[in-house]
Amino acid sequence: MLAGERYGGVSVRARKLGPLALTLALHALVIALLLFHRSMPIPRTVEQSLTTIFLPASKPEQADASKARTQRQAKEAASEAPKPATSPPEPPKPDPSPAPVLPNYLTMTSAEFAAADISRMPSHSRSRGSSTQEADSEAAYGPGEGPGGARLYEADWYRKPSDAELAGYLPANRPRRGWGLIACRTIEDYRVDDCRTLGESPLGSGFGRAVREAAWQFRVLPPRINGKPMVGSWVRIRIEYGEREGPG
Repeated sequence: MLAGERYGGVSVRARKLGPLALTLALHALVIALLLFHRSMPIPRTVEQSLTTIFLPASKPEQADASKARTQRQAKEAASEAPKPATSPPEPPKPDPSPAPVLPNYLTMTSAEFAAADISRMPSHSRSRGSSTQEADSEAAYGPGEGPGGARLYEADWYRKPSDAELAGYLPANRPRRGWGLIACRTIEDYRVDDCRTLGESPLGSGFGRAVREAAWQFRVLPPRINGKPMVGSWVRIRIEYGEREGPG
């Protein structure tokens, strides 16, 4: 009986000590884990380094050269740029010149100037120009008295100029009377050329110029030498101016 009780008491004690031992074992395991964890080295994160590049500071001379180069390139680009088309400047306007004074063709009346005494010069018909029986022309001046040393002959009218043809070249402030004398070279068709003023009266009256300017209308016979017309010879032409008297 005593043995049975002994074994029964041991069994009860063992049952009580089992949970306690398990609890202690668990605590010991926890403590061991903690100690092990603390003894392990803590891994460190790898730091990523930043790479910094330091550029050398530009020198003042290099900065000035770079600035000058930039400005030069800008100027070259501006010069190469196409310029806008501009219209050419207007040419300067010429100063208005006075209109040329044209000779006034006057309507002649009995109270005005007229080409005066041209009746003293003989007028001839066409038949005389072709005739070989006429006498030689009268020399007005001797050898060498005409232009270039040419001999002058008195002019014979092929057709007398009209008063209107002469009046168109009269000067405005003309004297009441006067005359103009010219020398002309005869050409074909009974006309004259290369006329030159020989004289006038009154001096400075402008009558010589009036006769010379009207001479392009004159029709004269060329001088005759040995019965032959000498076209190209020089003749003397004198026109007298005066004032006609009115009728009545």
